[in-house]
Amino acid sequence: MNNYYEILGVSKEASQDEIKKAYKKLAFEYHPDRNPDGADKFKDIASAYDTLGDDVKRKKYDNQLNNPFGGSNGMSYEDIFNQMFRGQEQNPFNQRRKSAPDKIIKIQITPLESYKGVEKKIQYLKDNHCNLCNGSGGEQQVCNTCKGAGFQIKSFGTGFMMQQIRTSCGTCGGRGYTLVHRCYSCDGKGTKGITNEVSVKLPVGVDSGQYLKLPDLGDFRNGEYGDLVVQIEMVSKDGYEKMNNDLIYSLYLNLDQIQADNYIIPHPDGDLNMVAPKTFDSSKPLRLKGKGYPGGDMYVRLNVKFERTT
Repeated sequence: MNNYYEILGVSKEASQDEIKKAYKKLAFEYHPDRNPDGADKFKDIASAYDTLGDDVKRKKYDNQLNNPFGGSNGMSYEDIFNQMFRGQEQNPFNQRRKSAPDKIIKIQITPLESYKGVEKKIQYLKDNHCNLCNGSGGEQQVCNTCKGAGFQIKSFGTGFMMQQIRTSCGTCGGRGYTLVHRCYSCDGKGTKGITNEVSVKLPVGVDSGQYLKLPDLGDFRNGEYGDLVVQIEMVSKDGYEKMNNDLIYSLYLNLDQIQADNYIIPHPDGDLNMVAPKTFDSSKPLRLKGKGYPGGDMYVRLNVKFERTT
């Protein structure tokens, strides 16, 4: 059984004003929006104040504290419920640290940019923390409904058939606090939209579906910045395509060029001179070994283009 007096740092003879003052100080210090590592401590503080801040609950708690072997082993239904689920919360597979979500944006690059590697300047809309209120949204007050916990526990049934569920507080929306005075600059949101610019270096051979994660360049949420995730989308341009490590080029020839002995193939490293095949077959691309991306080849698709005179 938790000692709520020790959690709040007050004596058993403390007045309600002393308990309330101690709670406000600790809640401010350990609130998850200000201290991401203080979530568990904050829950204990909120639970302690919920009991000691109510005269009826405090009297019942004092009786259990003074007689730990009385009743249901000295534990209330709330104690049993918390003990059952505390093990799950401490399991790393069931626990997800509260954090700001990733911000995902897409950028387009061409096969030639991928061949050489490229540095791109990206502009995107970002929610920055409000400088005036430092992201708080304004003057905050601990929610009177949930006592700062951000959730409420509701009981159903009686006796051993009693069940309890935890729901998000409807008064504060799960934040644990309400705004007394909204920040006029951000209207209580705690964020302001800005246009941000960042330069990213994309390596040689980068392809569609790949992504680059940039820490702390996303939106401001829950007292911290999320990451920016840049997703790559390849778009064909100037006759070039990328297929895995191979560079594909579509070469268009007129009727006179078909008869030539050599074809000039534009290439990122400089024009290539390719011997024309004896049999012109547009269904079979020509291969230039080792002329693609690292570990790949270049394939030339032959196409005929001409204008009819009649």
